Amino acid sequence: MPSTSRCEMWVYATPPVSCSHPAHKLCNPGRLLPMRTRLRIVESTEAWFHFAEHNTNWRTEILAGATTFITMAYIIFVNPSILAHTGMDLASVTIATCLCAAFGSILMGALANYPLALAPGMGLNAYFTYTVVLKMGVSWQVALGAVFISGIIFLLLTIGGIRQRLVGAIPHQLHSAVAGGIGLFIAFIGLHNSGIIVSDPVTFVTLGNLHAPGTLLAIFGIALIAVLQAFRVKASMLIGVLSTVALGIACHQVHYQPSTLSLAALKQTAFHLDLRGALHLHFFDIIFVFLFVDLFDNIGTLVAVTDRADLIPRSGPNAHTIPRLDKIFFADATSTMVGALAGTSTVTSYIESASGVAVGGRTGVTAITTGILFIAAIFVAPFVGAIPDFATAPALILVGALMVAGASRIEWNEPRVAIPAFLTLITIPLTYSIATGLSFGLISFAALELVTGRGRRQHWMLYLLAVLFLVRFIYMAS
Repeated sequence: MPSTSRCEMWVYATPPVSCSHPAHKLCNPGRLLPMRTRLRIVESTEAWFHFAEHNTNWRTEILAGATTFITMAYIIFVNPSILAHTGMDLASVTIATCLCAAFGSILMGALANYPLALAPGMGLNAYFTYTVVLKMGVSWQVALGAVFISGIIFLLLTIGGIRQRLVGAIPHQLHSAVAGGIGLFIAFIGLHNSGIIVSDPVTFVTLGNLHAPGTLLAIFGIALIAVLQAFRVKASMLIGVLSTVALGIACHQVHYQPSTLSLAALKQTAFHLDLRGALHLHFFDIIFVFLFVDLFDNIGTLVAVTDRADLIPRSGPNAHTIPRLDKIFFADATSTMVGALAGTSTVTSYIESASGVAVGGRTGVTAITTGILFIAAIFVAPFVGAIPDFATAPALILVGALMVAGASRIEWNEPRVAIPAFLTLITIPLTYSIATGLSFGLISFAALELVTGRGRRQHWMLYLLAVLFLVRFIYMAS
């Protein structure tokens, strides 16, 4: 009999590759690829994403992507519910949200090789709906045109290197402060979503009802994730969230209404933007707000996640600089433009990406996995919607704890650094704005550098940023 050892080097794959071995007519359906070829493809893919450099593997990256998706899946339902108040079709915006999140996340992962997931930004969607459309009386079509124009400006600023210089002007001493402030921010959101803290008319916040079913389930999730992390279980976040959902189902605390989505619904918002209307001088303020808020929220998120993932070099010629920054901003700007074309508000990087980083995500495979899951969410949206706030809250709280750990790198004994760092840390969660916290930190840092005679040691763009933030505060107060 002819030797069959050659078959050991073949596995099924696409595209079809035929085997010429005469004894393999029955076992080879014409869709076989040599094992060596498959291994070379895998190795080249791992090399492209720098797996060895980041000491990671496929299992960790895919797990991280799934964790990121679960913690930010709420946007699939929250974003459409907000934009629907403008008169936009709910089903259409839901599909646009999923597609834009998928496009942005996959582009970020494939092009920039970062574990950053993108989706329509919270805050900006509220500004789009309640301020621009409902308060100012602008049609949602014109508002989408303004979002698209802001994306074009983003792209031009990226090509010109201006956005990269703005990030480079942020003192590296504040990187850990921004990361810590955002950690407190998302932990605060998690504590609120879990019901552990609630609003109070006298003290602003207070302890919630710890006997409420949802709060008890959230506490269970926090305890479970904490124990798993203590044992160094990489899947702790994902296991904690899914276990909390499962317990919630058993306790009849998880509710959802089955429904279906048709891709044809997208035509209700896709390509309905009004560019001519948005180009009127009257709408310059709207474009500026979309541009400004997204720019600095995105910078804050970028600095925080890359710092937490230890992707920023601490020494050497490129110390304290973020690699491939132009590609990151290109993906962000392009995603905003695609989002406006599809029918949703500004697309931006999500701080929930830190949850994937916390379980080991270090490369673009994490973001690509998140993007693929957003595509799948179009077809299983009702089940994704079954994940309640009390299930994702524990992940947010403990990711926040991990991010605050970076504050240990702040020079607390040096007032020039400690004061701006503290203002950044405290104002991000208390003002509910990354951009505002970054504003306080940069303005105070620049002021202290000037009054102590160290002004020339900093890049001139730091002072430009400080002035821009001051103008922002003046504009907000007017």
